[in-house]
Amino acid sequence: MSRLRSAARRSRRALIGAALAVAVAAGTGGWAAGTAQTAVTGPAPGAAAWRADHSLGVRLPDPATAAPAEVARFFAALTDRQRQTLVARHPLTVGNLDGAPLALRYEANSRALRAERDRRLARADDPAGTLQDHRQDRAVARRYTALLAPGRRILAFDPRGRGQVAEVHGDLGTAAHTAVIVPGSDIDLLSFDRAKDPYGTPAGMARSLRAQLAADAPGSRTAVIAWAGYTTPVGLGPDAATGRLAEAGAPRLARLLSGLTAVGARPPAVLCHSYGSVVCGLAVPRLGGGGLADLIVLGSPGMRRDSVAELRTSARVWAGRDASDWIGGLPHVELLGLGHGTDPVDPAFGARRLPTQRAVGHTGYLAPGTDSLHNVAAIVLGRYGAVH
Repeated sequence: MSRLRSAARRSRRALIGAALAVAVAAGTGGWAAGTAQTAVTGPAPGAAAWRADHSLGVRLPDPATAAPAEVARFFAALTDRQRQTLVARHPLTVGNLDGAPLALRYEANSRALRAERDRRLARADDPAGTLQDHRQDRAVARRYTALLAPGRRILAFDPRGRGQVAEVHGDLGTAAHTAVIVPGSDIDLLSFDRAKDPYGTPAGMARSLRAQLAADAPGSRTAVIAWAGYTTPVGLGPDAATGRLAEAGAPRLARLLSGLTAVGARPPAVLCHSYGSVVCGLAVPRLGGGGLADLIVLGSPGMRRDSVAELRTSARVWAGRDASDWIGGLPHVELLGLGHGTDPVDPAFGARRLPTQRAVGHTGYLAPGTDSLHNVAAIVLGRYGAVH
């Protein structure tokens, strides 16, 4: 009998694994539809020069190991002139250093963006490059120029790989209510605020949410961070079906949230969309129970956690998925590294249900006029009784 039960269990696992592979292949035309990505990890370029800089007569905090609270204390002890010296010498490091003063990071990233734009424009005219190289360089330079537009607050910028960026909508330093958008697949520097399918991008979601916050609470000080700070999967291939890129991105998200605490920002509501919820599931337990007010999961393939309890957070956890979202058809299992586990909208997971009846598709949750947008705004404002 024991051999029969063991065989039955193996059969069930095989069926689940086959179902998962078939579901992904059917949705993508096979693994080739997704391109394997190399995760960007560690501090931004220039960290070695930063570590070697002793011109201020003090040891600079290591961008790879210093906690955001330590970074905040370091900058608090500097004079304005010393801070400006570091911005001028090490813009990429200061601009990405969680725990550094917000205004200083905005200034540093403006410097870094201008330098990278000029470098790309020079490459676009280099006769040694191909026509395709020149077109790519000009496209990236245009994106940098757009990010340099007056009034934009760039909280993080890393030119490596497909490019990473985070932007603040509003005044994060004075906001009474804040939110962080963590996106899913196919998001990078060029698609960060694309015009096509805007509510599937972090910038489009952030703008829509902040407009709803202003409509629901006129005069209230709010800020929303559009965060594209990790290497996302491209397409629906092995990267989307495994946790490899989420494991690389989770420490970066955890540092961002710890950095907000270090500079005195209010604990945010963190909205995790699609594969971004896998990143959140791995990042939130790193925060030691704090760091955020609410965790909102929309269109999730799973969080690589079996329950809310495994997130080890004191935040309220919300989950929603609309009936037309294709991701609901994927098997919510995890087997041999494939899949992301329990469905967060399953009552057994333990999340509060976030209604999404008027949302359409996988990227329509923060589209204007949807109940899901209304409900997310109510959560960010702390008006939990208005979630309906």
